[in-house]
Amino acid sequence: MNEAATKTNDITEKAAATASDTAKQDRPPYRSGFVAVVGRPNVGKSTLINALIGKQIAIASSRPETTRKAIRGILTTENAQLVLVDTPGIHRPRTLLGQRLNDVVEESLSDVDAIAFLLPADQEIGPGDKRILSRLRTDFGVKQDDGTFTWKVPLIAIVTKIDELGRQQLIDKLMEIDQFANFTDIVPVSALEHDNLVEVQKVLIANTPEGPKMYPDDQISEERPEETIAEMIRGAFLEELDDELPHSLAVVVDSIEYPQDNESGVAYDGKIHVVVSIYVERDSQKPIIIGRGAEHLVQVKKRLRTPVNRIVGGKAKLDLHVKVAKGWQSDPKQLEKLGF
Repeated sequence: MNEAATKTNDITEKAAATASDTAKQDRPPYRSGFVAVVGRPNVGKSTLINALIGKQIAIASSRPETTRKAIRGILTTENAQLVLVDTPGIHRPRTLLGQRLNDVVEESLSDVDAIAFLLPADQEIGPGDKRILSRLRTDFGVKQDDGTFTWKVPLIAIVTKIDELGRQQLIDKLMEIDQFANFTDIVPVSALEHDNLVEVQKVLIANTPEGPKMYPDDQISEERPEETIAEMIRGAFLEELDDELPHSLAVVVDSIEYPQDNESGVAYDGKIHVVVSIYVERDSQKPIIIGRGAEHLVQVKKRLRTPVNRIVGGKAKLDLHVKVAKGWQSDPKQLEKLGF
């Protein structure tokens, strides 16, 4: 290679290196972190998380106190990964279960990088919202000399259900929420209508720290298959029974039994048995869950056939057993047995 060609190659390599460095500088830093999604019961926490991730991670229902565990959904984009922690609604507990749910919230808030405080546009700011704000100030607030609070982590107000309001009503609501607390940012959204979801995602990412990717790109939840299936079954009963459903319903997946090879060495062509216990508090509640001619059990099985097959990786059979655990919501031993 002659001298001119060598110089040309050197110039080309330097130009390519410079272009690569420039591209790296222009690329936004990768961000990752945990975002606690808080709010009083039935403000749309689960609906928002499902909409952001694009798949159902948590039960979404109009019934209050639907979420009973801190369910972690994982949102991965080109430049960020957020772990969205769907917390049970913070409320004044009436049972030991209610107190355990509040404890779940406490644990979920213990180590987060940002907090999304959901406030419904179609409802007045009430005692429940004020109680949550007071709790957040205790855990994350720094009181200033003028009586206002700054935050140790970003506190973002997400105003949900904006499809219920007209333009001027929404403007008034946003002004009211701005006066309610010194929020880092305020974002209106309608998760059901997929209105302004992209902006919510941008704001949450902007308020999480720089950090590495924590999970594979295709992972969307931290839940074990047993936990996911149990929540899906409970959600299916919520849809099937609506107002008839006892609030004391609990679901536990006892086992997922995969077919074993038989003695001949030929794979046994059987189904994967998912054995499930469905608990209520009183004998009188069993017929409500089962239905006439077991119609409710049949409908739930039909509804969940494909989703459960996907989770277990093959054709599954749901074995549903309805049982009575008297007074389980206030019994420490039974709560522990049921996973609370």
